[in-house]
Amino acid sequence: MNQNEFGKKIFFLYPHSVIQSDLVHELIENEYEIYTLKDYKKVKLLLKKYPGSLIFINIDENLNEAEWIDYVDSITNNPDYIGTQVGILTYNENEQLSQKYLLELNVTCGFIQLKLGKEDSKKIILKTLEVNECKGKRKYIRATSNNILKSTFNVQIGSELKTGTILDISSAGMSFIFDEPTTLSKNALLRKIQLKLNGKLILVDAIFFGSREISDNKKLMVVMFTNNITDDSKFKIHKYIGEVLQSNIEQEISNIYGSN
Repeated sequence: MNQNEFGKKIFFLYPHSVIQSDLVHELIENEYEIYTLKDYKKVKLLLKKYPGSLIFINIDENLNEAEWIDYVDSITNNPDYIGTQVGILTYNENEQLSQKYLLELNVTCGFIQLKLGKEDSKKIILKTLEVNECKGKRKYIRATSNNILKSTFNVQIGSELKTGTILDISSAGMSFIFDEPTTLSKNALLRKIQLKLNGKLILVDAIFFGSREISDNKKLMVVMFTNNITDDSKFKIHKYIGEVLQSNIEQEISNIYGSN
């Protein structure tokens, strides 16, 4: 299956403060896979690795106007990056500059003028992601726990307090491993599971969905959260997902380019 069936990676290069502080989390809450990038020199190998990705570039920072035009041209008119979708984010209202990016540089995801305001900009970006089918067939964005951002849980089952490690999580459910062998019945209701996501505590109820053996003594268990999950819990889960995604991409960039 084409990797884009699972959704596309969406990068923001030098996101403006309004994008960084508000919009990134809102897009993750809308179940999009969002990353921020801080070095234009460490972008192109990522785009090669993940063909079909989208990248929104802030042309108000770091390079001058001519340098940004050359940089964007080196992506949009380069066969090495066929399938990469590019959008421009700027406070610049120059119509001629807009037309240059859209018509000459083949920017396909818009020249978005942030002076329109946060809400209008968000609507344009969300519509762009929708049109480009960035979710693929995936309904929920999920994060796989890494060694930096730990995620654990505990839950009372009968008279025993059970603990375990979360393997991956979305706003709809999670997979995990109990620390000690534990048997659950199909559709068992687990009440007041206490999640600890990078130090943040969340209480959820969940229904046991199924399991599979992953080693002689370990089973991967899957639960789906019940409909009474609060907006605050969803907010915290999405916040954790964003932190894990960003941590993973920064580690990947370090592996590709080195620490410099």
